[in-house]
Amino acid sequence: MIASLEVKRMTDEELVRLYVDNQSNRYFEHLYSRYSDKVYRKCLMFTKDPVKAEDFTHDIFLRLIMRLSSFKEQSRFSTWLFSITYNYCTDQMRNNRKKAEVPVDDDMDWLDDDSDENLIEMEAGRLKSALTYLTMEEQSLLLMKYQDEVSIKEIADIHNLSESAVKMRLKRAKEKLKKRYLETLIFLTLLVAKFVAWTKFDK
Repeated sequence: MIASLEVKRMTDEELVRLYVDNQSNRYFEHLYSRYSDKVYRKCLMFTKDPVKAEDFTHDIFLRLIMRLSSFKEQSRFSTWLFSITYNYCTDQMRNNRKKAEVPVDDDMDWLDDDSDENLIEMEAGRLKSALTYLTMEEQSLLLMKYQDEVSIKEIADIHNLSESAVKMRLKRAKEKLKKRYLETLIFLTLLVAKFVAWTKFDK
């Protein structure tokens, strides 16, 4: 019997292997304790509904326990789990035909990439508005890359795509995001200018 302290010090991958080999719930429980809150918060970002986020989290871990034996360690366990989370949430939101509010943190660190300086400068509120015009798949790719810091290779492995295909999809998603953001910014600028002109005329 492995001591509890030793189990706590194990990597995610070691816990997965032990669970698959022994089918002991204690190993899965440690994985659950490490990631349940993170998965819940990601679900909440999609749903903006605490009850629905709890339901999604429950369903995701049920799926996880059935799929642990298929984890081949081609990526980090956390990356694999978050990909399951994103896929489940996007599928559910699409099936419900509800437009999910954009799952993005208020700070802009997740877009902090050397080639994306102008994205970083986007104001959070307008960025969220612009993101709603992307498909759920495009949103998920951007979030995996910039919020969860998943590598291009890991994203490619998860989605059975080539690395060049992932880069192209990310490039297109970023271009759409920038275009929509700029359109919103121009509209607001014109609106403010019109309001200023109107107030001057009114005087």
